[in-house]
Amino acid sequence: MESRETVAPVSKKMLWAGYIVSALPVLLLLFSGVAKFVQPAGMDEEFKRLGWDGVRPTTLGIVELACTIVYIIPRTAVLGAILLAAYLGGATATHVRIGDPFYSPIILGVLLWLGLYLRDPRLRSLVPLRS
Repeated sequence: MESRETVAPVSKKMLWAGYIVSALPVLLLLFSGVAKFVQPAGMDEEFKRLGWDGVRPTTLGIVELACTIVYIIPRTAVLGAILLAAYLGGATATHVRIGDPFYSPIILGVLLWLGLYLRDPRLRSLVPLRS
């Protein structure tokens, strides 16, 4: 028989703090993903400015929404955080390449992981900030 390591349950305060910290980046990513489907005026020009001419915004919208949904589901949240970190890394690289401010995707990624860290005891046991 395998021995299972016990993980301390998360307190309600920490759980709610994790949901609150996660809410902002999740809402921004959902809004951004939906906007790529709606394609408001000027989106094509912005994609060209970013060097993404010829790329359909809906393709990136599908990826963004899919990764965000995977993150929202508690059982797959760690996988979602990994996928969103990769997606946001690409966004950061795009902005760095053209000389735009690039802090927003980095901040979103940090908030995603911080929110998950606060609400998932398995992640805290894997990466303890103190012993």
